[in-house]
This record gives sequence, structure tokens and C-alpha cells, in this order.
Amino acid sequence: MEMRTVSIEKPEDVNVILGQAHFIKTVEDLYEAIVSSAPGIKFGVAFCEASGACKVRIEGNDDELKDMAAKNALAISAGHCFIVMIREGFPINILNQIKNVSEVCSIFAASANPVDVVVVDNGQGRGILGVIDGLKPKGIENEEDIAWRKDLLRKIGYKR
Repeated sequence: MEMRTVSIEKPEDVNVILGQAHFIKTVEDLYEAIVSSAPGIKFGVAFCEASGACKVRIEGNDDELKDMAAKNALAISAGHCFIVMIREGFPINILNQIKNVSEVCSIFAASANPVDVVVVDNGQGRGILGVIDGLKPKGIENEEDIAWRKDLLRKIGYKR
């Protein structure tokens, strides 16, 4: 058995959602969940089929993001994992709808940070053990940090 990390390749302005599901129609159901909950969002979805043809299945409404999702899914190559690459929106806009797709088993990450996926390969297939999302904390926030956080959330429209 071999364990390694796979870095998600994406520009800074792209958010990623990484999860696991269980059925070939997942890619189409994720597409429908995303467009119905956030019509203006740009995205690409890729899903690693774990039986039969074992293809990376692709959907989305942006060719660049579809290609990015497909390349990252293939790099991870873990059975039944899916990856959503997002622009012009945030995971918070679509995460609950994705979780409510009946085939979705779990979500590993939803982030704009650098993400590394910890995978294990047993020679037959791969599985995701977990993710490394972003950087380690550099300390505990102080009053100035709290003010900055609260201001940011109001500037981007998530708090009043």
C-alpha cells in the first residue's frame, strides 16, 4: 500500500469542493443541484467512476473549470470522488444543496485555500484518507483581528 498527497491545481480565484458519492448519475445530479441553487455561478464538476469503464465523468457550465475539475479528479483517481471547481460564487452558496444530493456520502473540503488530498493506493484502487486545507494557525486572534474578520464578512455580504 502506498500513501501520498495530491495537490489540487487551481488559480487563487477558484474555490473547490471535494467529496465522495456512489453512483454514475452523481455528476448530472450535482450539475442540477448547483445550477438550481446558484444560477450565476461558474463551475465544473468531475466524478471518478469506480466500476465499469472507470471514466472521469464531467459536467459544468464553464469549459475551463470543467477541464480543471477533470484534470484534478484524474490526479486524485480515488473511486467515487467528485470535485467541483467554482468561480463567481462560494462553496457556501451551494454546499447544502450538494450535501442533499442523494448519492453524496461525504464532503472532505470546501475551500479557496491550497488543498492537498491524502490518498492511499492499494494497487487496485485509491481512497481519500483526508485533506490538508490551507496553512497552520499562526496564533490566536486579538481585538484587531476580530474587528478585521467582522468587517470582511460585512464587506462580502455575509453579515449585516
